[in-house]
Amino acid sequence: MKIINWKDLEIVETAHGVDVRRLYNYDNAQVMHITLQAGEALKPHITPVDVFFYILEGTVDVRVGDETISVEQDRLVESPKGIVHCLSNSTDAKARIMVVKSPRPTTKSQFL
Repeated sequence: MKIINWKDLEIVETAHGVDVRRLYNYDNAQVMHITLQAGEALKPHITPVDVFFYILEGTVDVRVGDETISVEQDRLVESPKGIVHCLSNSTDAKARIMVVKSPRPTTKSQFL
């Protein structure tokens, strides 16, 4: 059995410039843990695979396509492949998000 504590993982350098850690990285899926401090955001981008976001802590503004909604902790948001999406934290508190991409992308995301 393999047990991973996200706090023990190294921060992955990404174009977003926020705290991103890779929890799981196999052909069938990729799972990332993102921490957004107050005022931080991901850049709008399009992924070549389906994605879902699970809000672990805090409230996150989630954009999928032309719609942006504030999503509270313990909620899941789906984002189909080929659609612009991004996450932002407009609160004064830290937010944590689990991002699952399935299958693991073999090409890079398109940043807008």
